[in-house]
Amino acid sequence: MNASPEPRDPTSFFAAAAALNTINEAVRTAQTPQSGTHPEDGQASVDQALAALLLLRELRDQLAGWEHGLIEAARAAGSSWADLAHPLGVASRQAAERRYLRVRPGTPGTTGEQRVQATRSRRAADRTITAWARTNAADLRQLAGQITALTDLPIQAHTPLARLAEALADNDAANLVDPLADTHTHLKANHPDLAARIDTINHNADRLRQAGSDHRGMPT
Repeated sequence: MNASPEPRDPTSFFAAAAALNTINEAVRTAQTPQSGTHPEDGQASVDQALAALLLLRELRDQLAGWEHGLIEAARAAGSSWADLAHPLGVASRQAAERRYLRVRPGTPGTTGEQRVQATRSRRAADRTITAWARTNAADLRQLAGQITALTDLPIQAHTPLARLAEALADNDAANLVDPLADTHTHLKANHPDLAARIDTINHNADRLRQAGSDHRGMPT
């Protein structure tokens, strides 16, 4: 027998929907008794039966691989996790999101449960960073203001400076953390004091991310 094909995503949502409708119609037709025929008419050979089973498995694997893409299409169209619960056959929005995290492709060798836990740990760590940044908003804004006022930075710093200025104009100080880190390389030569302050921020952020991730992973 030929090797099973690797599961591939459909070319678009509409291609997937059309294929699923075609399969549904074919299944309904196969389940409808045809006049003049009897279940005992004819008998499959061993090869035909094995080929049918192989095709069924291949189709099942292919279709299972489409689920995450259809969920993403529904989310992009505005569906909430609560909206997705019924079509996915689960009871709650949390279960719907959990199912998506389980079926979504991830790092090779990881299980669905590992992807769920990794996502939750990352979100917990992000929430920890956000809370810290908002508590220290005044210091972060003061540092960002000093850096954006510099006029002697190299041309390579223009893009990170523009991102930092945009984040500074935002109401949420949590949006300053990454843009501040991006300016570090351009400050080391002529403004080591500012670079050192960013080093401190990066160190605190890394420590808080790790603490948030560890806390999420602790048993309750």
